[in-house]
Amino acid sequence: MPESSTKPYLIRALHEWCTDNGYTPHIVVTVDANTVVPRVHIHDGQITLNIGTLATSRLVLGNDYIEFQARFGGITEQIYVPVSAVSAIYARETGAGMGFEVAESQPYPGSESEGAARAASPVKCVSESDPGKPAATEPAPGDDPKRPHLTIVK
Repeated sequence: MPESSTKPYLIRALHEWCTDNGYTPHIVVTVDANTVVPRVHIHDGQITLNIGTLATSRLVLGNDYIEFQARFGGITEQIYVPVSAVSAIYARETGAGMGFEVAESQPYPGSESEGAARAASPVKCVSESDPGKPAATEPAPGDDPKRPHLTIVK
């Protein structure tokens, strides 16, 4: 039996850490055909979602997917995000969090994907622990140098 990924466990742990410290946990998702999110909120192939307890209903932080209901512009939407499509989780207030590699995602079990099929770009991350180490991708021009950067975890 292959070893399971640490990614969903780290996402749950950081969600709990944010909640325990009064922070608002956000995830950055690389949108693909298996991601079900409001298309109007996708920018450069990614969407940032508030997964705090006050912003979500029926939140499930599973090993394969994150699912919840949230309101966008006054309309309740069902959100489905494969864990493999999550590129980061962080506290909105401090920027503290963790970045991840994104893998090809699988459709939601038992249904056809209704996700937005758009070209996706990877999250822009640099290593805080070793600034001389090349980043997974370079920061985009105009990124705030004072803004915390996330570290990619494999």
